[in-house]
Amino acid sequence: MKFLYSHRTRAADGQEVHIRALTDALAARGHEIAMAGPGGAAEKPLSADEGRGLKTYLPAPLYECAEYGYSFPAFRRLMTAARAFGPDVLYERYNLFFHAGVWAKRRLGLPMLLEVNAPLVEERAVHGDLALKNFARKSETAIWRTADMALPVSNVLADRLRAGGVADARIEVIHNGVDETFLTEANGEPVRARYGLEGHCVLGFAGFVRDWHGLDRVVRFLAEGASGDVSLLIVGDGPARPGLERLASALGVSARVHFAGVVQRAEMPSHVAAFDVALQPAVTAYASPLKLFEYMAQGRAVIAPDQANIREILTPGEDALLFAEDGFETALAALAQSPALRQRLGAAGRETLMRRDFTWGANARRVEAIAERLKGTRA
Repeated sequence: MKFLYSHRTRAADGQEVHIRALTDALAARGHEIAMAGPGGAAEKPLSADEGRGLKTYLPAPLYECAEYGYSFPAFRRLMTAARAFGPDVLYERYNLFFHAGVWAKRRLGLPMLLEVNAPLVEERAVHGDLALKNFARKSETAIWRTADMALPVSNVLADRLRAGGVADARIEVIHNGVDETFLTEANGEPVRARYGLEGHCVLGFAGFVRDWHGLDRVVRFLAEGASGDVSLLIVGDGPARPGLERLASALGVSARVHFAGVVQRAEMPSHVAAFDVALQPAVTAYASPLKLFEYMAQGRAVIAPDQANIREILTPGEDALLFAEDGFETALAALAQSPALRQRLGAAGRETLMRRDFTWGANARRVEAIAERLKGTRA
């Protein structure tokens, strides 16, 4: 089939990883993909700090109108791509105020699959980043309801779509996954040696580092409750890093807190393999965290919040240690003190991932089946 992929993503973060992983997996199954995004497929993705542009200078209501206005040139780009490519299916990554896909669907009569990674009205309102709330709600629900099939990344998120008026028959949950390259168990010893972590229990975190991730709790744990052979390795960068470095220095544990910085995708498996305990200290209520599947693929012992979206993937005490709000440090101590527990949970987590096929290849097969079904109803 020919998939026309519509998106508004310019950040070089997990969004870009997700887009590339799914489209590469679809291409590996013999499908043709035409990308219709900012600047086209060949454009180098921007970092999180680039591309802020208008948002920095415009009042919030005007900026949100500009977001909606971006749909018009994006629609023209989609139509140009469609005329040149002749797609069978329109696949769009949902973004707030982004109506290019629904307009193209109506004009072209194409079946439309809408990937939904977050309820963006709710998310932006919580962070005080939304001015035109009524307009935003109407925008969001209009896009959700127009798609022939909405693909939320968790059942918790699917409930948000149902509350927004999307029929259950037009919702299919597809959790995130892991690239097949992560399924080969990597050697983490060279990474451990690079940071002087031989013989240490390594608490590891991978991803963009934000304050809400709660890594300050891990730094405090090192200072207050952990033995001297427990260290923290953070693979990634982000706005929370300077604060964590200052905290580690103030608490006298700088020598036990290591930052690998931004690591290329090809090097990620070996870095995750260097962890003894894989940290997911916090997660939004509806997310399907990419890092979680990467941790599981490398057989790392996962510690994560005990909440519904995480329990869709992991079972407390069987293949991960899930903690209640005030139980993080206790759970962390239990893992740090027990190599046997870490080994058991890590092996079980990997088995869960393999058994349930949380991979991008499997997700591509699911998307393919939905697209075939939609095509059949329009034949």
